[in-house]
Amino acid sequence: MKDGAIILLAGPGTPTNIVHNYLRTHFAIAAVIQERPVSRGEFLRRRVRRLGVWKTAGQVLFRGLMVPWLHATSQARRRAIAADFGLDDSPIAASAITPVASVNAEETVAALRSLEAEIVVVQGTRIIAERVLNAVPATFINLHAGITPLYRGVHGAYWALAEKNPQACGVTVHRVDPGVDTGGILEQGLVHPTPTDNFATYGLLQLGAGLPLLKKAIEDLQAGRSVPRPAPPGPSRLWSHPTLVEYLRNRIHLGVK
Repeated sequence: MKDGAIILLAGPGTPTNIVHNYLRTHFAIAAVIQERPVSRGEFLRRRVRRLGVWKTAGQVLFRGLMVPWLHATSQARRRAIAADFGLDDSPIAASAITPVASVNAEETVAALRSLEAEIVVVQGTRIIAERVLNAVPATFINLHAGITPLYRGVHGAYWALAEKNPQACGVTVHRVDPGVDTGGILEQGLVHPTPTDNFATYGLLQLGAGLPLLKKAIEDLQAGRSVPRPAPPGPSRLWSHPTLVEYLRNRIHLGVK
C-alpha cells in the first residue's frame, strides 16, 4: 500500500454509508474497517451502569416509541435533504469491508499497520483506546454531530436547540484523542433547521453541512497546512440520548421537535 492511505474506521449504518460514498468521490479510500455493533444487552448494561436504571428506561422508551414515529413521518423531508446535499446512502460493497470485532481489537491495529494508514476517518465507533491511537503514525479525525466542546456525545444539534442555543447548532471535524469528542478542532460549521425538521432530520442536515468540512480537513492534512482552531466559549458537556419525558417536555414547551 502506498503512503498516504486514507482509511474509514467505522461502525455499520446509514451515516457510515453516506460518509463513505461522499469520501470515495473525492479521495482514494484504501479500506473500510468496520466493527461489529455492541449487542443490545451489553449496550443496555453499560448504559445502566453509567446513567442509572430510570434514565436508561426513559431513553429506551424514547427510542422505541418516538423515534420510529418521527422517522416514519419525516420521510419526505429526509429525501429532500438527501437530494439537496447529494447524500448517497447506498450500502458499501461487502468486498470493500474489513470486518473486525471492535475498533480496539488487535486485528484492527494489525489492519491499520498493514495498510500504512496516514489519515483514519472515524465514524460511529466505540471510544478508541489510546493504545490503538498510538499504534500507527496516523492522524485520526472524526466528523462529530455537534459543536465541541460544548456539545460532546450525541445529538448535538438537538441539545443546542433545546438549550435555546442555535448559534451552537452545528458540526465539528476534530482530531480524535482518548477522550469523548475532546480532540483539537479542525473545522466547524452551523446548520439551520427549518420548522419542518425534527430529531429524525437533524443528523442528515449535519452530515450535509459537515462532509465538505471533512473534505477540507483531509485536504489540509495532506497538504501539511492543518491548523487547529480555537474552541468556542462556553461550558463543555457530554450529552446522551433524551428520555421520552425530556423530549416531550422540550417539544411542548420549547417547540423543539
